[in-house]
Amino acid sequence: MTAVYTVTMVLLGAAILMTAARLVRGPTSFDRIMAVDVLAVLLVSGIAVHSAVRGEPALSTILVAVVLLGFVGSVTAARLAARREDGS
Repeated sequence: MTAVYTVTMVLLGAAILMTAARLVRGPTSFDRIMAVDVLAVLLVSGIAVHSAVRGEPALSTILVAVVLLGFVGSVTAARLAARREDGS
């Protein structure tokens, strides 16, 4: 189980680095919004894997909070970007 945990965390770390690169390089605001959303999903995935391996169900409240913040942030940023493109 330790090998699977290590490989999973390494792959999640690599995905976070690639997503961070997209966040910095993104030519449009929608690219950056999607990168932030993907980072939130990767963070939740990492916390969920850690919680499952360590057997700590208390981390589920942190998962819910991060998911809600990621969702609200993505929707708000997408609405703001859409308004900027419309010129309103």
